[in-house]
Amino acid sequence: MMIMTMENKKIAISAENITKIYKLYDKPSDRMKEALIPGRKRRHKEHYALRGINMNIYQGETVGIIGTNGSGKSTILKIITGVLNPTGGSITVDGRISALLELGAGFNMEYNGIENIYLNGTMMGFSEKEIDARMQDILEFADIGDYVYQPCKTYSSGMFVRLAFAVAINIDPEILIVDEALSVGDVFFQAKCYHKFDEFKKRGKTILFVSHDLGSIAKYCDRVILLNKGVKLGEGGPKEMIDTYKQVLVGQYELPSEEEGVNEKALEYGTKEAEIVGFYMTDEKGVRTTAILKGGSFTLHMRVRFHNSLPAPIFAFTIKDKQGTELTGTNSMVEKAFLGSVRAGEEKQITFTQRVDLQGGEYLVSLGVTGYEGDVFQVYHRLYDVLNLTVVSDKNTVGVYDMNSVVRVETIETIEEQLSHG
Repeated sequence: MMIMTMENKKIAISAENITKIYKLYDKPSDRMKEALIPGRKRRHKEHYALRGINMNIYQGETVGIIGTNGSGKSTILKIITGVLNPTGGSITVDGRISALLELGAGFNMEYNGIENIYLNGTMMGFSEKEIDARMQDILEFADIGDYVYQPCKTYSSGMFVRLAFAVAINIDPEILIVDEALSVGDVFFQAKCYHKFDEFKKRGKTILFVSHDLGSIAKYCDRVILLNKGVKLGEGGPKEMIDTYKQVLVGQYELPSEEEGVNEKALEYGTKEAEIVGFYMTDEKGVRTTAILKGGSFTLHMRVRFHNSLPAPIFAFTIKDKQGTELTGTNSMVEKAFLGSVRAGEEKQITFTQRVDLQGGEYLVSLGVTGYEGDVFQVYHRLYDVLNLTVVSDKNTVGVYDMNSVVRVETIETIEEQLSHG
């Protein structure tokens, strides 16, 4: 059914009072006990992923959704596309949706690329003949060569997102929904995708996407919706909402609780002669957060308790990308910050403060306490991927980090004039 506004503009997506609640249990048996004995003791806590979200997306608009981790961005997209059901409220969609939500969604990893193209096309309601007619465009856009005949489980993340995005945009959707997936592709593929965004806009298509790349949000979006801890904090023009978002990041609005951004199931091991008993991040103003503006600085805090006396513990952290590649890190020995011994029963607070020049995106932080006892290297305690670091950027360059180049473009006449004056 076509929905019209008072201004007689067609609404492509309408969300009314959307709420999503997850039940959190301390242990799996509590879920079973609650199910088997209804009406007795409640054994779960309720987590509101979304609280009463209202929004309208108009036909032909490009709308961005921004917010810190845990704000509900991906959840609202999954509800719009039917992957999740809301706990309360209603969604109305007018138009055929193509969605690229997360790497692997809608693909069978045992199938090859061609088979997955037919699988996805069929799921979207296309006949084999209609998919055949679009096949060449899909293959040319993906540009992964003969890998398209190999099982998708053998693909790199870059090849995978190329194929997934090629399918999503070439089945001629009326509404395109993208959730941060473009951050996986290389800069040239991203440029090709954003060129396709421009083409879609000119054809009157509707685009809804989530991104931490504020530069792309500012450039391509007609309107931006800002979420924070499941609540719509505001909506409006890109500049206005990006400015508000930056205020959220520096503590001018309610920030996520310190538990958000922490991986409670992080891999840990070690002798536990020294134990990491506390950790968190703060921005350059001392506000606890896991979202940092690119170009700013953050401090990683780590509290360590020593159960045994140790000759020379080493405190360390590393930062990885989402694919698990170690990008950077350091330790107290390299930095010559602490080379002493400790006694059993002591506790120490360690802080690492650094400038953030990583590109905008999501990263994983690992912590460790190690040391040498004679010539033997000992791991006392390691916590892998225990914190999520979000770098928020309005300018992403090529590669992993920004070289902060200073670029000047001058006329030859200006240079010659400068030379003539000595």
